[in-house]
Amino acid sequence: MSVYSFKAKNIRGKEESLSQYEGNVLLIVNTASECGFTAQYSDLQKLYEKYKDRGFTILGFPCNQFGGQEPGSNEDVNTFCQINYGVTFPLFEKTDVRGEGKHPLFAYLSEQAPFKGFDPSNSEAKMLSAFIEKEQPELMEGNDIKWNFTKFLIDRKGNVVNRFESPVGPLELEPAVESLL
Repeated sequence: MSVYSFKAKNIRGKEESLSQYEGNVLLIVNTASECGFTAQYSDLQKLYEKYKDRGFTILGFPCNQFGGQEPGSNEDVNTFCQINYGVTFPLFEKTDVRGEGKHPLFAYLSEQAPFKGFDPSNSEAKMLSAFIEKEQPELMEGNDIKWNFTKFLIDRKGNVVNRFESPVGPLELEPAVESLL
């Protein structure tokens, strides 16, 4: 099994097979428009533009499960991403990424790349970890996604290579992306 086995609805509601990305290096990210990490859209777009011609694609999955930070419709999300960040990488419809109703893709990703904790040397990671522990400690249990902008790096064969938690900036992933291209 690989990520190519899954289907998801794009931002316009049309079901697509992820097999259309076979042979590409992928970065799969759960996103939100009203999150403290929302500015990562800018660097995600930069990363996409830099490497898309070498077979790199970012797949964005908006999610409203963390603090209700993606409250708008799919069209609202699409418009927001284009106007504010010039996003041209593929976006999918709002998706549950944890819990009983999570999309099978995210169940697979979380199983293949378990949660290893937040980097204690990263100040944003320390703050996020403290916030979750205090406000929503149940989110820290298990391997499900902990917050918006969790990133999964996928190789050209559809295998999950690594998981990067929310505070890890997209440009920090450049060496890992380059090593797979």
